[in-house]
Amino acid sequence: MKDFEDKVAFITGGGSGLGLGLAKVFTEAGSKIVIADILQDHLDEAMEYFEDKDALVHPIKLDITDREAYARAADEVEEVFGCPPQLLFNNSGVNSFGPAEATTYDDWDWILGVNLQGVINGVTTFLPRMIKAGKGGLLYFTSSAGGLMGGPTTMPYSTAKAAVISMAEGYRRALEKYEIQVAVCCPGGIKSNIGKSIYIRPAHLNDTGYVENEKVVSALKKVYQGVGQDPVDLAGYIKQRIEEETFYIITQDMRGMLEARHRELIDSIPELTPPTPEEMEKVQEGWSHMKDVGGVREDLDWVKPSPPRQPGPPSVDNKK
Repeated sequence: MKDFEDKVAFITGGGSGLGLGLAKVFTEAGSKIVIADILQDHLDEAMEYFEDKDALVHPIKLDITDREAYARAADEVEEVFGCPPQLLFNNSGVNSFGPAEATTYDDWDWILGVNLQGVINGVTTFLPRMIKAGKGGLLYFTSSAGGLMGGPTTMPYSTAKAAVISMAEGYRRALEKYEIQVAVCCPGGIKSNIGKSIYIRPAHLNDTGYVENEKVVSALKKVYQGVGQDPVDLAGYIKQRIEEETFYIITQDMRGMLEARHRELIDSIPELTPPTPEEMEKVQEGWSHMKDVGGVREDLDWVKPSPPRQPGPPSVDNKK
């Protein structure tokens, strides 16, 4: 995708950090922007920035874990701009740090609720509308470098971000027939407010195994401000990679870590005797029944059938 002029973009976490950076970059590219955020003061500050800019920006206060609120937000987008978004940026995220073995049910429920279920809510709410509109578009996910490796002190966060990468990989193939491009970004630290996540943690999920206090927030602020990427610079890079139709958007040199991880995976594959022609014939016969699997309800008439695949186990798409 190279033309963003007059495209409607919906950005979660759009009131600060990378979300606001994306809003700034894509307004300059001519897009109409909806910034959604759970914090009204972030929305107010963001709108102050856009006051004297030649940009169409509409704020919506939204808790992405609330499906009914998400549906209302989707209706509001269509009321304001006359159509669903063509650019959907699933960007919101929260985090908390502590030993993996100290993680409580509430830690899991809160962090997965925002970082995974919130993303699911956004896609499930908007994607049918985007497909029905027939304008193609972009489905974007902010994952994390933490989604590419399990973190001993960010267990729920890394788990959620890994799942987001898997979601993006699945949607990448599924949405080709609708001309909807998919991209997933795995940044490292960003100069953002994610260190203040504890302030928006719901009261009913406050049983944490981690230390969460002002000292921790102050330390995280110094960390992110010291080593984090500038949100506008990062957003500009993301836009560039989207224009190049790059699927995985990696923002730092993780080659050594990724090579070591995948080498361990590859090396763990046992050396087996190749199947005989007779055994391979049975395998192909088994996979041939997949044509009868994965149907869709008749009333979902906006779902296009997938192109037929050759019998055999799923292949890996190595393009970009």
